Amino acid sequence: MKNFTLEDFQKSRLREDLFSRANSKNININKALRNLRYEEELRILQVELVNLQQWISRKNMRVAVIFEGRDAAGKGGSIKRFMEHLNPRSSRVVALAKPTEEEKGQWYFRRYIKELPNPGELVLFDRSWYNRAVVEPVMGFCNNKQYHQFMVQVSEFEHMLYEDGIKIIKFWFSISKEEQSRRFDSRMRNPLKRWKFSPVDMKGQELWPKYTHYKEQMFSKTHTAFSPWILVKTNDKRTARLESMRYVLSQFEYTRKGKSKAVLLPDPNVIIRYYRNIEQIDI
Repeated sequence: MKNFTLEDFQKSRLREDLFSRANSKNININKALRNLRYEEELRILQVELVNLQQWISRKNMRVAVIFEGRDAAGKGGSIKRFMEHLNPRSSRVVALAKPTEEEKGQWYFRRYIKELPNPGELVLFDRSWYNRAVVEPVMGFCNNKQYHQFMVQVSEFEHMLYEDGIKIIKFWFSISKEEQSRRFDSRMRNPLKRWKFSPVDMKGQELWPKYTHYKEQMFSKTHTAFSPWILVKTNDKRTARLESMRYVLSQFEYTRKGKSKAVLLPDPNVIIRYYRNIEQIDI
């Protein structure tokens, strides 16, 4: 495969010069161009997120964005890009560990209430109270009584938050079974990512239909007008990151919105509001 030489770079003053040399030497630069386009789109959307955060802070708004989905769906990677340039004084990530013995004896929502956004703050939840809707019943971490009590209470809980002025955005990152398997294999081969792979992950493929059952129960009972579920197709990680950013930005009329010339309307083929007959990729 042909590559650029040092002389090619030395004689190219503009990006267009490199493109011309690539064409003349029959060098395939499609992947590099895709990477450049992604990085530029990401940068522009991150500028918009900074503007949004400053507006939220000035308006004393309280905003929570929930990232849910199967293991390896790309929640953590998206949160990382959301947070990359935000002011840590008025934004934070919540990723709670398993509850302590003391917390197990408390009302289920209590430990999440303590993490809700303060005035002027944007909080991103890397998993949330919805652990009890899917992961916990699938893995046997809660009993039937606890599960059903949660399902009865959660919409009322979110309605109280809505009435109190907290803006909640609920994302479900949707991944196909085949792509999840591929990402699990990739994690195990990468020593820098192996820590992400847990015993719960190992059960993800084996218990796929059970996850699907509880996911569908969650959607049907907790998708409301005041707190809808937004599905994000994540087989393409980079697209999912960009489109989830666009969705969040599209929900607010903040100062200087769109000044960066970014496309702020999410792709409806990637970002989909849940409805019962929707075609999903993680069934």
